[in-house]
Amino acid sequence: MEVYLDNSATTRVLPEAAELMTKIMCEDYGNPSSLHMKGVQAEQYLRYAKDTLAKLLKVNEKEIFFTSGGTESDNMALKGCAFANGRRGRHLITTQIEHPAVLNTMRYLETMGYQVTYLPVDGCGRISLENLRYAMRQDTILVSIMHTNNEVGSLQPVAEAGALIKQLNPYTLFHVDAVQGFGKAKIHPKKMGIDLLSVSGHKIHGPKGVGVLYIGDKVKIQPLIHGGGQQLNLRSGTDNVSGAAGMAKAAELLYAHYEEDHERLCQYKKYFCDGVRRIDGVKVNGLLPDQPDGEGTAAHIVSVSFRGVRSEVLLHALEENGIYVSAGSACAARKPQPSATLKAMGIEKTLLESTIRFSFSVYTTKEELDYTLRALYDKIPMLRKYVRY
Repeated sequence: MEVYLDNSATTRVLPEAAELMTKIMCEDYGNPSSLHMKGVQAEQYLRYAKDTLAKLLKVNEKEIFFTSGGTESDNMALKGCAFANGRRGRHLITTQIEHPAVLNTMRYLETMGYQVTYLPVDGCGRISLENLRYAMRQDTILVSIMHTNNEVGSLQPVAEAGALIKQLNPYTLFHVDAVQGFGKAKIHPKKMGIDLLSVSGHKIHGPKGVGVLYIGDKVKIQPLIHGGGQQLNLRSGTDNVSGAAGMAKAAELLYAHYEEDHERLCQYKKYFCDGVRRIDGVKVNGLLPDQPDGEGTAAHIVSVSFRGVRSEVLLHALEENGIYVSAGSACAARKPQPSATLKAMGIEKTLLESTIRFSFSVYTTKEELDYTLRALYDKIPMLRKYVRY
């Protein structure tokens, strides 16, 4: 049996999205900048993609910009806004548990003379709005807070943060990395005070190599890529028509069944958390103190620390049974070092290298979870007995 529980790293493309992309690549393959009929057909696919995603986010289609993925979207948002608004201020705010695409971009901006405040998180992986209030300054030009943490599934109070930011300084821009949240939660930027929103196609059963950056119509931003002037001169380069259309199709289908899928994933998370707690020396990370069933956190992510077993050893032991999981963020998977997120949450040192992330999708079944739990019940005692820690 093969069980794929690494959906926070990437997801299987929905057949309908793959079919649409194949048609575009093999039949309607024109360049949308061309004036002939092939170009017009390609432009229609782009319009479909923008219109679909704009309706899901409840924004204007002119505010949707396609990128190569979440990393570019984050870079475009942070660098573009910092460079465009540097005369008004050079102070930025983010959190200690952001994705490397945000954290490393912030560190780069620090080398350019910008000041960055990194907000701490509590043991559940959530920021304090009071800390955000205290960090805000008159020269704060941008705040970047992720919607859903990719390692432990903690949800940030994004709407409350957006309201607070605008209350304290209406000129401060608010960026949200929603790579792990879009498709699993209903996110409406204008209602939540969000000026820029990053989304990635391959996290929502769409293709790799395509993403979206929502940019509010009043946001001042500098382009990072210059060229032929595509996408209102903000992101030049030949449009990835098949990728954009495939991503939009996947998002459209996900949200068409959102309620039932979300409810099922919530039930699966509770079931799986209850199952792993039967193992001695186990800690499920990121859960709220009064919500052991996982409510108030992302339904598709379960982070578990298994005392006395190295995560890499357990990962490969599970792989022998056809079970695919992650030892943390896929972007740092080949760089063995303690998780910055778990460290920021205050997870004890002995558990930092004993943590596995299980992440579900619409394809996940209860049978797969039972199979995984049985494998854990079998392997954890054996690994603790024979593997030196």
